Amino acid sequence: MLPSDKFHDECGVVAIFAHPEAEKLAYLGLHALQHRGQESAGIVSSDGLTSRVHKAMGSVAEIFTEDVLSKMRGTLAIGHTRYSTAGDSALLNAQPILVQSNKGSIAVAHNGNLVNALQVRAQLESQGSIFQTNSDTEVIVHLIALSKEHTLPEAVTDALRRVEGAFSLVMMSNDRVFAVRDPRGFRPLAMGRVAALEGQKQDTIVFASETCAFDLIGAEYIRDVKPGELIVVGPEGISSRFYSSPAPQSSCIFEHVYFSRPDSIVFGRAVQTSREQLGRQLAREAGVEADLVVPVPDSGVTAAVGYAAESGIPFRFALIRNHYVGRTFIEPSQSVRDFGVKLKLNPVRSLLQGKRVVLIDDSIVRGTTSRKIVRMIRSAGAKEVHMRISCPPTISPCYYGVDTPSKKQLIAANKSVEEIRDYIGADSLAYLSLDGLKKACGEGEKISYCSACYTGNYPTDIIDVEEILPATARR
Repeated sequence: MLPSDKFHDECGVVAIFAHPEAEKLAYLGLHALQHRGQESAGIVSSDGLTSRVHKAMGSVAEIFTEDVLSKMRGTLAIGHTRYSTAGDSALLNAQPILVQSNKGSIAVAHNGNLVNALQVRAQLESQGSIFQTNSDTEVIVHLIALSKEHTLPEAVTDALRRVEGAFSLVMMSNDRVFAVRDPRGFRPLAMGRVAALEGQKQDTIVFASETCAFDLIGAEYIRDVKPGELIVVGPEGISSRFYSSPAPQSSCIFEHVYFSRPDSIVFGRAVQTSREQLGRQLAREAGVEADLVVPVPDSGVTAAVGYAAESGIPFRFALIRNHYVGRTFIEPSQSVRDFGVKLKLNPVRSLLQGKRVVLIDDSIVRGTTSRKIVRMIRSAGAKEVHMRISCPPTISPCYYGVDTPSKKQLIAANKSVEEIRDYIGADSLAYLSLDGLKKACGEGEKISYCSACYTGNYPTDIIDVEEILPATARR
């Protein structure tokens, strides 16, 4: 698999209630959310009496063939697509997790990360619980099963009050779907509706990490699941409750910077709007005389559109991305410099020759990829390369569902901006300010963001931040 110098969101979730082909809608929803996780995927479906699960390593389209889906016919379904951290890519950790318990059949799919998972797991193991995976999602399943509450909604509420961190969950019993967000609203989860088909008694209710999944299945976006809210959809209709007292909202701002698709509405705001504003604000803060604005595709494209519009410098696709790079490839025996980057990107020499270039990207993680791209653009004949990043320097790891390297691997945590500029070989380097980032993403009365990766100030207690969530314990 090609090495990556990007951050990864660790999964996407979808849920379908009351549709004659719920498994197919779940499959299509996961296909739209494939960017949120490419290593494994799974679906649990139910006909109202029996739940069936299928999950495997690979992409959604590879896993769910016509033959597989034909054996999963149901009117309810939940699905999950997953990106795992290094060393944690295994089928046993693929989701959804389906168990039989004293509360009946329970399936759970989770986007996020629990910061107290290791402590709760140790306590449960001391009481005799046996874990089958090293995913923190299984902690939630055990807490639900062990709850002394008699109904499943009450047991879910009881379990959620014992966990801390980021979680947007979809859950399913044989005849109900549940959707829940943590009290701080770290990760997104939207609710939608598909109008009832002829002969159907009720509309189809759907949930997904991003609204782009709704567009593919023909669902109308209703609203976001609110922080601290538990929604239950069953034969009797839709009910909502808040299982936790209000907490300061800390929605992940990187959803708007990078993770989410530009065609999604996330945290009630259009991602496309945020990304263009990021680029415009970057041009206002860090303008430079140049001939071309060039994005690093695909992550830098929308911000580059905004930068070009604000600065008046022409926008050009002068780096072409190969979208057909597979999981494996054959390298030439004679080593080729920067082979991995060249496999993905190729410069348009006729556009770059003799030009002063503003190169736009969403982040610099370790700096290795940026260094290779700058070198590639210079080799293609560019006279100057000015790197502009549409967020502040990332100086701290995330513990809320983002796969970030440790602090010692984050270049901005260990080098100044000038040192990073020197390392990547750019003529100049500038990042968007934190205030500019928040302004571009619409922080205000309706939304407040978590920006711990840029400040090191976490909204929840993090004990021993470099060790509390090793790779084997992350999603």
